[in-house]
Amino acid sequence: MQRCATFMKKPLVPASMQDAPLPERAHAVLRALAARYDWLAPLLLRLVFGYFWAETGWAKLMNHDGFTERFVNWGIPFPGLSAYVSGATDLVGGVLLMLGLMTRLTTLPMIFNMIVALALVVLPGVSTLDDFVELNEVLYILVLFWLSMAGPGRASLDHLIARRSASRA
Repeated sequence: MQRCATFMKKPLVPASMQDAPLPERAHAVLRALAARYDWLAPLLLRLVFGYFWAETGWAKLMNHDGFTERFVNWGIPFPGLSAYVSGATDLVGGVLLMLGLMTRLTTLPMIFNMIVALALVVLPGVSTLDDFVELNEVLYILVLFWLSMAGPGRASLDHLIARRSASRA
C-alpha cells in the first residue's frame, strides 16, 4: 500500500479543500485533472488531425491524374505540379503533425494550402457568413493556426528535442 501512495504525484484535492462545499471540491478536482493531463488533448488532436492529412495526401499522390483533373476544373495554376505539391504537403505535414515534429513550421505550408483551396475553390460559392463559418477549410485553418500558436504539447518530439537541448546548454 505504501508504494501505491508514493506513486501518485499529489492528491487531486488539497487538504485545505477537504471541508469545502462539494461544487468547489469538484471544481478543484477537475482543475487538477486538467493540469495533470494537459498533454493529452494536443496529442489526440495531432494524432487524429495528422492522420486525416496524411491519408488525404496519400490519396492525392496515389490518384494524381484524378486530382490533376480536379485542379484543372478548379482553375488552379500548374495543375499537375500543384496536385503533387498539395498531396506532398498533406502527406508529409500529416506525418509530422502526428509525430509532433517541427509542428509550428509544418502548419505554415498546410495553412497556405488551405487558403489556396478556400480562395480558388470554395469561396466563389459562399454567399453568407453562415456558409463561410460552416466550411471545413475554415475549421482546418483554425486548428492548424491553434497548433502553430500553442505548439504540439508535451507528448511530442518537439518537446523532447527542446528538453534535451535545454539540458545540454
